Amino acid sequence: MAGKESYAGKINRKLNKKLHVIDVAAGRALADLVLKNATYVNVFSNELCHGDIAVAEGLIVGMGEYSGYVEVDVSDKIVLPGFIDAHIHLESSLVSPKEFAKAVLPHGTTTVITDPHEIANVMGTDGIEYMLQATEDLPVDVRFMLPSCVPATPMDESGANLDYRAIDSFYDHPRVQGLAEMMNFVGAINGDQQVVEKIVASQAHHKKIDGHAPDLAGNDLNAYIAAGVYSDHECHDLNDAIAKLQRGQFIMIREGTAARNLDALAPLLCDKYVERCMFCTDDKHPNDLLEKGHIDYIVKRALSLGVEPITAIKAACHNAARYFLLNNRGAIAPGYLGDFVIIDNFENFNIEKVYKKGELMVSNGVVKDFDVPEVEPYLEAKAHDTFHVGKLTAEDFADHRPRGVIGMVNGEITTTDAGYADRIAVDYDVLKIAVVERHKNTRHIGIGYIQGYGLTSGAVATSISHDSHNIIVVGTNEEDMAAAVNRLVELKGGIVVYDKGEVTAEVPLAIAGIMSDEPLVEVNRKLEDAKEKAFSLGVNREIDPFMTLSFMALPVIPTLRITTRGVIDVVSQQYI
Repeated sequence: MAGKESYAGKINRKLNKKLHVIDVAAGRALADLVLKNATYVNVFSNELCHGDIAVAEGLIVGMGEYSGYVEVDVSDKIVLPGFIDAHIHLESSLVSPKEFAKAVLPHGTTTVITDPHEIANVMGTDGIEYMLQATEDLPVDVRFMLPSCVPATPMDESGANLDYRAIDSFYDHPRVQGLAEMMNFVGAINGDQQVVEKIVASQAHHKKIDGHAPDLAGNDLNAYIAAGVYSDHECHDLNDAIAKLQRGQFIMIREGTAARNLDALAPLLCDKYVERCMFCTDDKHPNDLLEKGHIDYIVKRALSLGVEPITAIKAACHNAARYFLLNNRGAIAPGYLGDFVIIDNFENFNIEKVYKKGELMVSNGVVKDFDVPEVEPYLEAKAHDTFHVGKLTAEDFADHRPRGVIGMVNGEITTTDAGYADRIAVDYDVLKIAVVERHKNTRHIGIGYIQGYGLTSGAVATSISHDSHNIIVVGTNEEDMAAAVNRLVELKGGIVVYDKGEVTAEVPLAIAGIMSDEPLVEVNRKLEDAKEKAFSLGVNREIDPFMTLSFMALPVIPTLRITTRGVIDVVSQQYI
C-alpha cells in the first residue's frame, strides 16, 4: 500500500504542475486543450473578447494564439464561465448527489453551494459527513455552508440538535465556505446566545454567514446585519432587496421550484446594483430540473426580461465566486479553472458543450460517465435506516378534541387561521392532518385539521416535511392515514398515496427518507404519477400535493403550522 505523501513530495508535485502551466502560458509547450477562435465573455471588462483559450492542468493559462494536443474550433459560438448556484439544498432534488450532478451539468452548472440542513435534521453531523463524502470529486464542485438551525426552532422535534460545538470542526474542511442561512433572525436580533455563538464561531474561522430574513426592516434589519449576516435569498420585493443591499448585504436572486423571485428583482440586474447580486435556486425539484433547467433557466428568463447578456452572465457565475472567495472560478482568465459553457448564441441560449477543468463532460446534452464517490459503509447504512416508528392504527389518529384548522392558500406556503374543528368534514374540505415523530420512536403524534387541500378519499403521507422531516399525513379517515404511514415506514421514507385499502402510488426515498437511490428520470416518473393519483382523489390542482404539504410542518412560516405536538400559531409561538 502506498504511503501518505510527504509535505515535501506534495510541494514538489505542485511545483512541477505550476512550471508546466507557466511553460504552456508562455507558449513554450503545447496546451492540453485549446478552444480555437473563441468569442468569450470577459467579466472584468464587461465585453465579448476574441482569441484562443488554452488550458493546462485543468487551469486556463492564457488567451491569444495557442496550440494544443486537443484543439476544438468554437467559431460562431460563445464561451461562458461555468455557472454557480449560490444557495441550494441538494436534497430538494430528491435524488443522490451523483444524480444531481448528472442533471445540472448539461445546464452548464459547474459549482453549487449547498446547505445540507435537510439531511442534518435527520442524521445530525453524520448527515453532513454523508453529503461531504457523497459529493467528493464529482464533476460539479459541491461547496458547503454548515446548517445554522437544526432544528429550525425549539418547538420542533428533529433527529438532532446541533449547537456551534457540534459543527465547529467542519469549518476546517476545504469545501466548507461558512454558516448557512440564519433562519432564526429573531434570535439574532434579540441576542440569543446560542444563535450568536454560531455566528461568532463562523467569523472566527473567517467564513461567510448567509441570511434568511424575509421583509425584515428598520433597526431589526440593522441588528441582523450588524450581528454578521452577509447575504439574503428571501427577497421577494424590490424595496426589501434594495434596503438590504444599501446596508451592505449581497442579494441572492432566487428562482427555484417553491419560490420564484426573478421577475420582482430583475431591476437589480443593472450597472448600479448587479455587483452585489447572484443567482440561486434554493430548492429545485426533479420535474423542474428535467423540463426547465437550472441556472441556465434563470439566465434565459433574465434575458427575456431585457437584462443585458453580460450582466446576466456575471450574476450567474462571477459574483457568487467573488462573494464566497472562490477566487479561481467564475471568469475566463489566466489561473482560473477551465470550467466552460459553450452556447450557440444569446438569443437561443442552447448549451452545446460543458467543460469541467478542461475536460469535456457534456456534448449536446449527453453527460460523460464519471466515477461515483464512495461513502463509508457505516454512513451508508445509517442513511438507509432513519425510521424508528412502531406500527400505527386508526386509533392513534382518533383524537376528537377541538383542534386548530390550518387554512391553505393557493400558490403560497403561508397559511391562515381557519378556526377550530373536532371532526373530519369532507364536504367542507376539512381534513385531518397529523405529524408523526419518526426519529426516536417517541410515539409523539401531533393532530389537527386542514382546509384547502381538497382530498375527497383516502390519505396522502410523506417523509419530506420541512425542516425536521417527520412524517406528515392528511386523510379523509383515520384507517387510511395509519395505513399510509405504515407503508411509508416500510419504504424507509418517501411519498405514499393510499385509498380504499391499497397503495395507489408511491415514491421510495430511502436515503434519510428524503432522497432516492434511483435515477432522476425514474424518480420524476414516479413523482408525477403520484401527483396525478393524488389529484384524482380530489387534491386541489392549484397546489403541489406533496411540496406544499411538506411546508405545513415548518413552524417558522405564518400563520398556523403543525408539529409532533399539535397545531401551532407561528406568530405567538403558542400551541392552539
